[in-house]
Amino acid sequence: MGELIVVQFITLDGVVEDPDGSGGTPFGGWAMRFGPQGVAGDKFRLGAILETGTLLFGRRTWEHFSTLWPARDDDFSRSMNRAAKAVVSGSPVEVARWSNTEQVAGTLEDWLDGTLRARDVVVIGSGTLLARLAAADRVDEYRLLTFPTAVGAGRRLFPDGALLTLTSSEQVGPASLTRYRRA
Repeated sequence: MGELIVVQFITLDGVVEDPDGSGGTPFGGWAMRFGPQGVAGDKFRLGAILETGTLLFGRRTWEHFSTLWPARDDDFSRSMNRAAKAVVSGSPVEVARWSNTEQVAGTLEDWLDGTLRARDVVVIGSGTLLARLAAADRVDEYRLLTFPTAVGAGRRLFPDGALLTLTSSEQVGPASLTRYRRA
């Protein structure tokens, strides 16, 4: 049985919105202030999950990533491009833009139930999708890369609070990678 794993860049004050500045918010780009190496590579320690699991995206995040990743050619980018990917969208998506992508057919719940029987599913970014999954209590693990900054505005990962259990913590470049499970 697979697990649903959420990976997020996050600030000390819990903001997950616009870490790279592509959203054009006044506070955006907070993760990039630490240089591109602060976010490059497998900072979330996904490792083999990129070969055996499925990356799940909301439409906006998938569209943004599909313009970035296919042109990259380092080891991690090749792993991202080879990985199985699924996108949730109420309208058709041009899945050929990024290799190994499928659009989730039917209900998200049915797709998750079927996919999690055989493999892990990793949600990257995708705030609206993540809020839906968290509200349905579907998230098994959060892997948060916390940057030493507070921006004071923006969408927070846990706007209504959450009770989690810390399972590990390590310094990863300028940030800390913490893993949490449902309490």
